[in-house]
Amino acid sequence: MTLNASIPTLEGDAQFGAYIARPQGTPKAAIIVIQEIFGVNPGIRQKCDKLAAEGYIALAPDLFWRLQPEVSLDPDVESEFTAALDMMGKFNQDAGIRDIQAAIDYLRGSEGTTKVGCVGYCLGGRLAYMTAARTSIDASVGYYGVGIDGLLGEKEAIANPLLLHIPTNDGFVPRETQAAMHAGLDDHPRVTLFDYEGLDHGFATETGKRRHEEAATLADSRTAAFFAEALA
Repeated sequence: MTLNASIPTLEGDAQFGAYIARPQGTPKAAIIVIQEIFGVNPGIRQKCDKLAAEGYIALAPDLFWRLQPEVSLDPDVESEFTAALDMMGKFNQDAGIRDIQAAIDYLRGSEGTTKVGCVGYCLGGRLAYMTAARTSIDASVGYYGVGIDGLLGEKEAIANPLLLHIPTNDGFVPRETQAAMHAGLDDHPRVTLFDYEGLDHGFATETGKRRHEEAATLADSRTAAFFAEALA
């Protein structure tokens, strides 16, 4: 796997890898791409490359580094999907959020970008919500984030814009969870939720069987418009 950046932890006692893609010319801003449970795999790196083509510095931190550095798994391979679920069960999400804050600090310091956003998928969608509530991020986007209903108690800490994409037939996010998200967040002045009827988890992945081209294109266009405004 190609990790081409190294980020100091907040404590300064270690460093962890990341994949970074840079645009031609002066960047508009920076965006952290938060991995699924499959690590910084080719699909996540492709997300970074696409954002760089749109004018952003894009950085995907290796959040599983404490468990196993440079995890890169394929969701369409059953054994690797199982390994990813095991990795998620062992992952310390609070430590992951601290690593995301370290990535924010790195981008503002070493890369000199004032505005920093984040976009996350699956586990990363949940972490994007947590990032909005717990860090100095300027804007956050979550795709099919899991277990957000259990984090609604943190919603008052969301100080900057947050966009959430919710497929209604998500096998990992039941209808009851979706209803709780709407009930808790629809009236939040900084949160926007979009539903995608009949779609399942992972519809916006760059590669593999889960992708739904039309819905992914729609969701990504909404994300692009959101970042164009929030990170201007």
